[in-house]
Amino acid sequence: MHDSAATVDPLIAAVSAGVEVHDLGRTLRIGMPQSPNHPPYWHALPRRHGDMVRSDGGSAANDMISMGTHVGTHIDALAHVSQDGRLADGSDAREASLGGRFDALGAHTIDPIVRTGVLLDVPTALGSPEGLDGGYEITPANLELTAKVQGTTIEEGDVVLIRSGWGRHFDDYATFVGKETGVPGVGEDGATWLADRRPHAVGADTIAFECLKPGAGHGLLPAHRVLLVERGIYIIEAMVLDDLAAAGVHRFTFVLSPLKLYGATGSPVRPLAVVSRG
Repeated sequence: MHDSAATVDPLIAAVSAGVEVHDLGRTLRIGMPQSPNHPPYWHALPRRHGDMVRSDGGSAANDMISMGTHVGTHIDALAHVSQDGRLADGSDAREASLGGRFDALGAHTIDPIVRTGVLLDVPTALGSPEGLDGGYEITPANLELTAKVQGTTIEEGDVVLIRSGWGRHFDDYATFVGKETGVPGVGEDGATWLADRRPHAVGADTIAFECLKPGAGHGLLPAHRVLLVERGIYIIEAMVLDDLAAAGVHRFTFVLSPLKLYGATGSPVRPLAVVSRG
């Protein structure tokens, strides 16, 4: 007979001992804030209870949704951004999109992610735990300080999440999008600092991950160029990070599985931070 205690998978043992799961994804609702560059979320009930009733009295309702793949909490596939006509693999961006889909770098090529996650709680490290101001650029010095204050190290292949505190404005459409106020985030230098640590993916609690200056909108997104095109690093946007920060969690198991949308430039996601209660 086998000793069952000796054959228990360590992962199962850890889950059995107790874990806390922090949901890092936004609830998808009609009218939620989104980038103006993408089709909005819409949900409808084409069949309601009572429209068709079976002979035994049973009835079923069903739904349909329409949305851009970069609305709500989502991950950017490497096909999302090009620079000077080229994608991350050097291919011609226009040719790669012929047929209406990206065969090589679409969302279907993003493997499920189960990796070490790191939270850099920038506003808390800077002494303003509620959050940063609109248009504030998170610099490499800010990131270095945050890692030092937290005692956090970033290893190659980690998923690095940047909390700005801007998520507190999610229920205020205009402010969260930040056309007039700007939105805090990393700029080109901050993106390069992150990329130099070779993470698998990065994420933030903002509409476009990176710093948006007041009045500038989404006209220039240099961090996307650095991360997606030059370094092949996925970007996750519109995350919920305040609860994780409030719990003082800076290192955790990060779980995310994109929808296998063939050839798409991104996918809605529901990322999780899993933390051992021990």
